[in-house]
Amino acid sequence: MAAKRNALGKGLSALLENYDTDVTSKPEVDTSGVAHADKVVGSIANLPLSSIDANPFQPRTKFDAEALNDLANSIKEHNLIQPITVRKMGYEKYQIISGERRLKACKLAGLAEVPCYIRIANDQQMLEMALVENIQREQLNPIEISISFKRLTEEVGLSQDELSEKVGKNRATISNYLRLLKLPSEVQIGLRDQLIQMGHARAIINIEDESVQLGIYKKTVKNGLSVRQVEELVRSIDRKEGSIEKQAPHMLSNEHKKLNYRLSTHFDTEVVVSGYNNKKGKIVIPYSSEEDLTRILDVLDID
Repeated sequence: MAAKRNALGKGLSALLENYDTDVTSKPEVDTSGVAHADKVVGSIANLPLSSIDANPFQPRTKFDAEALNDLANSIKEHNLIQPITVRKMGYEKYQIISGERRLKACKLAGLAEVPCYIRIANDQQMLEMALVENIQREQLNPIEISISFKRLTEEVGLSQDELSEKVGKNRATISNYLRLLKLPSEVQIGLRDQLIQMGHARAIINIEDESVQLGIYKKTVKNGLSVRQVEELVRSIDRKEGSIEKQAPHMLSNEHKKLNYRLSTHFDTEVVVSGYNNKKGKIVIPYSSEEDLTRILDVLDID
């Protein structure tokens, strides 16, 4: 009993490295004759599902139910081929580092225990490993990746250069992911749910006005616009706003922009109003084809 009290008195690292808690960070040490020596750090052991807690740093927020069922059926037939990775938390207590999808499928398959690779990891390593493993498997959606990158920069304190080295992506890519979190929540949800692609979002974020961003997003989803079409739409808006700004910068009030947005939404095309709140001006309703012109005339109820 004294050995256990001394280990606990030295803190968690001592607990994790003490044989009395069936774990060691030194696999090269001779473990013959040690109770539960098959469950030391650095080994692969079958662990009860009941002893494994979820990963609080798991960056994935959605697991496809059908895919989980397919994996569970495969596990029933062939068992789990690739061990999951866990960290030791104390006596017979573990926390998953990577492989949460496999763990969920094992539960669905009715397994009582699963093969696990046991290691020691601190919170920073937990977050890094969970993120990197999922990115390498291409299982995270862009918003989940963005949130994970943000957590690594804010909670762990990594710079973007350090983060680039950790996850094997260049700094510009990381910066683009982090920018996605500046988009309106509706657009982020659409990106998460695969209603739009990363390319669409990167184009939309170049527009400063949030109402215009939402307008482009809704038009993209409604009409199934390609990334190239959205990029061209954003460029056309930039050109129009630049032209108006040169002619009358004082007209670009929030009220003016809201009117532009309301008309653009009504006609389902980027309408530009110039001279608003003055005695005269003009409304420009562009169209891209004869069919598009017919559609606009129908909205205007003109034969």
